[in-house]
Amino acid sequence: MSQSYYLTEDKKWRIIGTVGIPLPDVQVKLRKVNDDSTGEETDVVVGNHSEIKILSENETSGELLVKGPNVFKEYWNKEKATEEAFAEDGWFQTGDTACFEDGAFKILGRSSVDIIKSGGYKISALEVESCLLRHPDIIECTVFGLPDDVWGERVSTLIIFKKGREIADSELKTWCKQYIPPYTIPTVIKHVDEIPRNVLGKVNKKELRAKYSPFKK
Repeated sequence: MSQSYYLTEDKKWRIIGTVGIPLPDVQVKLRKVNDDSTGEETDVVVGNHSEIKILSENETSGELLVKGPNVFKEYWNKEKATEEAFAEDGWFQTGDTACFEDGAFKILGRSSVDIIKSGGYKISALEVESCLLRHPDIIECTVFGLPDDVWGERVSTLIIFKKGREIADSELKTWCKQYIPPYTIPTVIKHVDEIPRNVLGKVNKKELRAKYSPFKK
């Protein structure tokens, strides 16, 4: 049974930490992969500027798909990339995982690197990073998943502390419990002087995963 949210003008204000609702003439939906082995997918949330429908009783998160006149048509001279990026009927697969909560859409991160699957949970690395950066002694951090035989992945982080202000991992974990659920708190914490970035200033989490993997050769 679906549930609809009708978005009146007084409910279309900007909500901090979210991307809000679709622009006029733009359609969005969240699509969940039901089975990683078969690739079976289900739409769990669909909507537009006026109405959002929740189609699943238990799930309101999935990959964000967008469709509308403002969505680009194709990648220039990259036919294969275009085919992979667009689903049926012109839906653009953004590669982001998002959720719909409290009347707005929220980006949880890139599906490929920012969603950590640990112990049956899907954890947003961006939300954990946001929590850690609230600590007064942390200058910079990045959060990613490391493979684990038991949990699937372990929430891991590289942290740069202010000079002379490092704290014990156990103290940091206790502090995190004020802001995020226990299962999202990093279990692998590495204190570093610098977080590697590419020429564009971005952190390559795939490279960090390979570098710090307990199973690397």
